[in-house]
Amino acid sequence: MINNRRKIRVLLAQFPLENHSKGIITVAGMLRDAGMEVVLIGNELPERIIDTAIQEDVDVIGISTYCGGELALSIDLMEAAEEKEIKEHTVFLLGGIFPPKNAEKLEEIGFSGLFPPSATQEEIVSCIEEAVAEIRQKALLVIR
Repeated sequence: MINNRRKIRVLLAQFPLENHSKGIITVAGMLRDAGMEVVLIGNELPERIIDTAIQEDVDVIGISTYCGGELALSIDLMEAAEEKEIKEHTVFLLGGIFPPKNAEKLEEIGFSGLFPPSATQEEIVSCIEEAVAEIRQKALLVIR
């Protein structure tokens, strides 16, 4: 049964070779301060991120990127999510430094929110809350 009152669970990860962790740690703290449960796994391959998301029963997968390659790895991430059948009921976010020209493609492949380093806690939290509420509402309609 879908529980709309359950705390939002967020998995935060970075793709391999990413070595800047200040942003992901800062966002983890922001989300905890907002009352969300955070699972922080650090650097991992797209398939392992999806496997961990399933194991941890998360609502949101947030990726932190600073080194590039986010477009190719994000496509792999979404393909793994589709294969494991979680793409439709999981919110995907990406934050960090990425070329603005990639934003449209990242949204097309399934990211609900894209956040530059200047994003505020309010922007990130409200995006997550709205996107999770929408997914939970759709799930309730399907059950009924």
